[in-house]
Amino acid sequence: MTSAAQRQQRIIDEAEAAGWIEDGMTIAVGDPAPMAVLRQLIRRGVTGLTVIGSGLALDLLIAAGCVERTMAYYVGGGFGGAVAPSFRRAAESGQIEVWECEEGVLTAGLRAGAQGLPFLPWRGGVGTSLPEVNPDLQLIQDPVKGETLIAVPAIEPDVAILHAATADAYGNVRHHGGPGWLDLFLYRAADRTIVQVEQVVANTDVRADPWATTIAGVDAVVRAPYGAHPFYSRGYYVQDKSFTKAYVDAASRAAFDDDRSALAAWLERYCVEPESHGDYLERVGVKRLISLYEY
Repeated sequence: MTSAAQRQQRIIDEAEAAGWIEDGMTIAVGDPAPMAVLRQLIRRGVTGLTVIGSGLALDLLIAAGCVERTMAYYVGGGFGGAVAPSFRRAAESGQIEVWECEEGVLTAGLRAGAQGLPFLPWRGGVGTSLPEVNPDLQLIQDPVKGETLIAVPAIEPDVAILHAATADAYGNVRHHGGPGWLDLFLYRAADRTIVQVEQVVANTDVRADPWATTIAGVDAVVRAPYGAHPFYSRGYYVQDKSFTKAYVDAASRAAFDDDRSALAAWLERYCVEPESHGDYLERVGVKRLISLYEY
């Protein structure tokens, strides 16, 4: 029997984790967003990615030029914008390819990838224009009941990058209040999974309450307190709304006024110049971080 001492510890830093991602890969980004690792992707200048994700984290990767193709059911802008500015500009101008879907289609594709199937049938979207705007979605006839369904091809990310509350050194992960909306789908479908966590806990704590484990044995764990900032991390801190608004304002000027100066300065200050997650937190400031405590 393998002892705990003989088992391979899986703790790496955010720079090494980002090094797993190569140009042109398909990555899946969980929610809340694993920003410590994503900032390292931007800092390294990774390009040509297909990104399964949503929200402003995906928009930020697009703004930084990392994305070639998106697989997202919604990319919200917030702060008065129904659609995130960088995503909207890139999609309308043809700078990125948009794989149109909704939640059910996306999860069906991820389930097919996890099960090693070429596709899975899905009823949602039948009778809409979805199969027309996304030719990968094929209408098929159910051989049992004869009804029309959509065949959703398997989605198989090279790497899933998630954020959670805690994990032990061997990759046993706990989410506070249950896993994020798509985290389990992404983990099961991906070839490898990186999870950044607020805190690394002892394996004895995990063994004392095994039912609290939401994902067992991920490939790598990144210790990153405040690693989801400027977004939320359940049980730890809330979203930094003024910080995300500053990004949206800068991205909107770049998208709609052709003025990239503010966005370029924002990316340089918060994604390129900080060499490590610790450097980023110092730049954000301890007073700001403490103000976000969830209570």
